[in-house]
Amino acid sequence: MRHLSNQRVLHICRAEKFIPPFIDLVQANFDPALHEFVIFGDHKRYSSEGRFGVHRVGKGFAEKTTAKIRLIVQMHRADRIILHGMFTRAVTKMLFLMPWLLKKTYWFIWGNDLYGKREAGSKPGLKDFSRRFVIKHLGHLVTHVPGDIELAREWYGAGGKSHHCLMYTSNLFSATVVGERVTDFVEIQVGNSADPSNKHLEVFEKLASLRADNFRVYVPLSYGDQQHAYRVISEGRKLFADRFVPLVDFMPLDQYQEFLATIDVAIFNHNRQQGLGNLISLLGMGKKVYLRRGISTANLLDTMKIQWFDVEKIDLSPPSELSREGNVRRIRDAYSKSNLIAQLDDIFKG
Repeated sequence: MRHLSNQRVLHICRAEKFIPPFIDLVQANFDPALHEFVIFGDHKRYSSEGRFGVHRVGKGFAEKTTAKIRLIVQMHRADRIILHGMFTRAVTKMLFLMPWLLKKTYWFIWGNDLYGKREAGSKPGLKDFSRRFVIKHLGHLVTHVPGDIELAREWYGAGGKSHHCLMYTSNLFSATVVGERVTDFVEIQVGNSADPSNKHLEVFEKLASLRADNFRVYVPLSYGDQQHAYRVISEGRKLFADRFVPLVDFMPLDQYQEFLATIDVAIFNHNRQQGLGNLISLLGMGKKVYLRRGISTANLLDTMKIQWFDVEKIDLSPPSELSREGNVRRIRDAYSKSNLIAQLDDIFKG
């Protein structure tokens, strides 16, 4: 069923793994002629080739210049502008110089674009005035983590209208069926990427101090800071030897979901909102999940009455059946494809 909004929507994106599936979702459920996508970044790794209405910005000077001129025209022509993350400085500067466009601009908050290189509790610097101006005057803020909008208002004075939306298919729960596992190990996942905000090494210390060695440690490291990834691998092998398994190759979504289904305990020691797609899948599968207290993700789960565990008190015992079943039911109800399509429809219509 196609939704019949007649609004022209311009999507400005950074190439990431969840953008091609998002384009497919939009084109399958809305009028493709009304949606244009301008994509910056690594087009080889996260290819959107062959999809209708997609403009990929090249790396050469002439290509970038032509793309920016075209983008200015597209931004004025569109009824809605959606920023999929706020990472492209050129786009931020355009909006700063053309502030009349901000009222019709929607910021899909990714997390890292909100926090940037800031440490939790610190104040924004004065270096990027244009970025702070844009955030403050944006017409619309979009996320499914209310705490992120609260931080945007606190840190940047953002006054835009808030919209609840799951945003991407990577944030949907997808049931994965795997065969029965025969293993004597508790399978533990630590973090979701090679970003230092995962605080991997702190978790390794906690695991190494447990009076147990019946576990294996899996660490997804296929994207993020690769220098940090090397350090994580070195420390992991030193502490856990052959019970440490770094995941350095990018996995397609279905393969990654199968991997998540084999996990017993997941430990996310992030000092900010990150890895929500992983969390949703793991909780929806009934896995035991550890988080750091005080982050917006933990607050979101509290409002949903989903049980999670404190990363300062790690043990390898399974969650109770009642807790597990409650988490599964609530995640599957909230993070459905039909909910995402309805939320996008509301945004596209305005």
